[in-house]
Amino acid sequence: MEKLEIYRLAHDLGIRIHAMSLTLPPLERLEEASQIRRSSKRVSVCIVEGNTQRKYKGRFLSYLYHALGSSDETQEHLKYLHETGSLKDQVLIKSLSADAAELSRKLFRFIQGVERLHETPHYLAAPPTLSPESSATESEALDDTE
Repeated sequence: MEKLEIYRLAHDLGIRIHAMSLTLPPLERLEEASQIRRSSKRVSVCIVEGNTQRKYKGRFLSYLYHALGSSDETQEHLKYLHETGSLKDQVLIKSLSADAAELSRKLFRFIQGVERLHETPHYLAAPPTLSPESSATESEALDDTE
């Protein structure tokens, strides 16, 4: 997973948002903190879960779209924290918001690529099945060698 840029970005952002959430005012630590931690961490978790299902295009895309939804949700929580004045560090809010928006853009582009170019990885593809004709031919060949 470490090779996948969207995973690295999502994981890093989840860690940074977790740290930021611990500095929020007491009311927001009870209200908004757990929600933004959950949505930000869900992005990388969905990418990991989707990656394990990448053999199946539909399942892979489903997890990636859930990741995108969680990324967008994280941006909405950051917006609330900024607009309510709960997160007063303007440099931090701008940095987190910009990184969250960039993650959503990259994730969306990744999804577009999967939709266009998805192929089951060769090492996960099902082995070729034998047709009834080829099975009969192989059986006859075995009979001839006996």
